[in-house]
This record gives sequence, C-alpha cells and structure tokens, in this order.
Amino acid sequence: MTVVDPIRDERGWAFREGPGHSLDPINGFQFLSQAYKATDPNYRGRFTVPVLWDTVTKRIVTNSDDDLMRMFNGEFNRFTESTIDLYQEGIRKEIDDLNTFIYENVNDGVYRAGFATSQQAYERAVRRLFDALEQLEDRLARQRYLFGSQFVETDWRLFVTLVRFDAVYHGHFKCNLRRIIDYPNLFSYLKDLYQTDGIADTVNFDHIKRHYYITHDDINPTRIVPLVPTKISPPPRPRTPAITSRLVEPSGLFAVLSCCLVFQLESRLIRLTMGGSSR
Repeated sequence: MTVVDPIRDERGWAFREGPGHSLDPINGFQFLSQAYKATDPNYRGRFTVPVLWDTVTKRIVTNSDDDLMRMFNGEFNRFTESTIDLYQEGIRKEIDDLNTFIYENVNDGVYRAGFATSQQAYERAVRRLFDALEQLEDRLARQRYLFGSQFVETDWRLFVTLVRFDAVYHGHFKCNLRRIIDYPNLFSYLKDLYQTDGIADTVNFDHIKRHYYITHDDINPTRIVPLVPTKISPPPRPRTPAITSRLVEPSGLFAVLSCCLVFQLESRLIRLTMGGSSR
C-alpha cells in the first residue's frame, strides 16, 4: 500500500516522502490525479482516496470505499485461510439499512456540520448527528457490536468516524455538544475495535490532525494544529456481549480498510492507495 501526504493543496493528494507516507513506487506519479488521468484522460471529477490500482492494465480498478470493502471481504477468499465474513447472508438488508443511517447522519453528518455555510444548516446537521449517536449509544448498551457479539462491515464504517471524532470533528467541525469519550458505550466500543489485531497500527493521529487542520484553511485559517492524545488507551477487558449474536464466529486476523494492503494475485499486483480522509 502507498499512503499519500496528509497535507493536500490545490493540486490534490501528493506522493511525497515523509513520516508515514511515501513516493509512488509503482508508476512514479507525483500526484494521485495522474492515476485518474492515466485511467481516463477525460476525467473531470474529484481526485479522491482510496484508490485500487491494477499494475497490469495500468488503470484504477475502483475509488469507492463501498466497493473496496465488499471486494476485500469476498473476492480474495481463495488466497486466504480467514473465514471472516463482514457481509453475511441473512442480515444483509439490516446491514445495508444501518450503513445508510450511519452514513447519512454520522459519517457525512460531521461534514455537513463542518462545511455548513449557514447557522440553520449547521444546527440541523449537528442535531441529526447527536441524535444518531444517542441511538447508537443505546444500541450498544445491549450488545458488544452493532449486530451482536461479532463485528460486521457496519462497525468499521462507524469506527473511522468515531476514531477521528474527539481529535478533529469535535473542535474543527464544531460538533461539540459532546465528545465520544462522554458516551460510556460508544467510547468502550471504540476502544474495543481499536484493540482488534492490526487496527491500532492503521490509525495515525498525526496524519489525521494535520490533514484536517492544515488542509481546511477556510475553516482554520491559522493552520494551527491542536495538541491531542496520540493514541487510545485500550479498555481493561473486552466488552462482553449482552445478547446472543446471529453471526457465525470467525477465526483469523482482520485488518480494516485503512491499513496497508497489497495483494499479489498470480501475475498481477493490485495496489491500494490511501490517505487521511476521502474528502
């Protein structure tokens, strides 16, 4: 995997050498936009991360978080011994419904608040966000994860917003009615996910802070980056599920999509490019 520089300017995401990010070792691109243009010279959209690049066809396979999560969940099963299934048959509609609720009110909700251009739009977004967090707090009072005793893809979709919340969204995006640490169940749940094998290594608070506070100079014109904790202390013990899960317990290790992933598939090397935020 290649990680882009968390500081994004008017030229977009850049491949630069630095702490936790690097040059592009595959094509020698300086900017991610070059990968988009190499795939489609007429492309006029935004140059977003993550990107999955096929080194044989020299094209972007997808830049969709949703597609990537589903692809890595099932398309490479014959290359691994892991039995983990984050999108299990039988509860897919429930997963899809909760994914939509979390995206509209939490994942996108923090951005609606942060980039609001009127008081009314800001207050509407913040109220929806915190109403949703209250519902999730209540849900997690009854079970370890969102669907019982085993995590599914929905948990990791929520994780990426929760893990940034107190460090960035609470202050930078003015989502400051409460912090995640103020929710006993949500904070315990966040720490539980964070201590899953391989996950803490994928969370770089320095990248997270510098991306938001320096890149968004319309919101933070001084570009001052606040001092915040650089890690999450694990809970004294894993959270105990309160109800029986409907899912089959998996075995093996799981790494969330924000980690380093490079797959060697027969003669093909498919490479994943990630950044501090998809925005």
